[in-house]
Amino acid sequence: MSVEGWEKKAIQYLASDVHHSFIDGDWIEAPYIINEGIRLIQTGNIGVGKFIDRNKKYISESSFVELRCKEVYSGDILICRLADPIGRSCIVPPLEEKAITSVDICILRIDKQRYDKWFISHSLNQQSFLDICQKVAGGSTRQRISRSNLGKIEIDIPQSKAEQTQIATILSTIDRAIEQTEALIAKQQRIKTGLMQDLLTKGIDENGNIRSEETHEFKDSPLGRIPVEWEVKEIGKVASLQRGYDIREIDFLPGNFPVIASSGIIGFHKFRTSIGPNVVVGRKGSIGNVYYIGLDFWAHDTSLFVTNFFGNHERYIYYLFVYLELERFGTKSGSPSLNRNDIHPLLVSIPNPNEQIEIARIIYNCDELLTTLSKELEKNKLQKTGLMQDLLTGKVRVTDLLNQKTAAN
Repeated sequence: MSVEGWEKKAIQYLASDVHHSFIDGDWIEAPYIINEGIRLIQTGNIGVGKFIDRNKKYISESSFVELRCKEVYSGDILICRLADPIGRSCIVPPLEEKAITSVDICILRIDKQRYDKWFISHSLNQQSFLDICQKVAGGSTRQRISRSNLGKIEIDIPQSKAEQTQIATILSTIDRAIEQTEALIAKQQRIKTGLMQDLLTKGIDENGNIRSEETHEFKDSPLGRIPVEWEVKEIGKVASLQRGYDIREIDFLPGNFPVIASSGIIGFHKFRTSIGPNVVVGRKGSIGNVYYIGLDFWAHDTSLFVTNFFGNHERYIYYLFVYLELERFGTKSGSPSLNRNDIHPLLVSIPNPNEQIEIARIIYNCDELLTTLSKELEKNKLQKTGLMQDLLTGKVRVTDLLNQKTAAN
């Protein structure tokens, strides 16, 4: 069903009349690639609706001339003809240097008098468009879509450029919210990583300050310098581990006890093998995954669980195991696994239980903030998906949406 004031347009007809406005990038062989000069934008730089500025590669000015390369400009839309996903695209941001792009990327330079580049970018990155690209793509081992087939795919577009711009503004606003939340999550994750490094090696004093050798007393140990109050023990004497119990999914009986495997919860069962709170480590499959389990559960055969904490705080042991990256100690055989006998002799430095509680509390607060931010991110992404489905098809007209917002205010 057509929407009043909208039309369907094939991608190739969005291009301007200027030469090379819908064309593939350049074939650049490895010997031409150098570390400075003219920027070579590759498939790895093309994200879904965003430019990924990493792994910078270049060619020389002489190579540009020799290979008769086509320059890429800020504001161009680059469409990747390779996975993953096929058809993803982004707008070229302002660049510090002259740029070209590789042959598996299509350059789309739109007719700016008729089309809003941000609207086009959002339309090209909606899931329905990417699904069509995947369906049309050819090749058995390395699928790609040809520029010819790409150019024939149609998108729905308002005839009014002003309406295009209004839609793009709404979607770009939520994109910025998503990017800001992602940046906050990355920052908080870095803070948590640094805190864990300090807290699990230096700890905190009675005033809640991280210890340092300048202000606190440290001692030598087999693990290096540690706080004088801490002890060095084998893991087996801090939190002894035991292999879980084999059970097939068809043997699960209706119940409320989670079955914890190396990959996490795989179902529920009528019976339990272990008491919570506890810590579970992936033994086979997802080796080294660590889970804090707050309730009674069935420990699956693919996991290890703690049978004795020796008075240590359960959540502290969880963070300690995460920090130790236990996957490093898995066997490299044909069927890799993590053996408790390889873990138990490992030495760790341990504070007293009261300090463990405080350390675990601080790291847990970081986790809580990360959880809150992750939920906010997921909410924004779901909102964007809904808006794209409504606004990019004309199902909901942007004027109606703006009127609703005005009425609500």
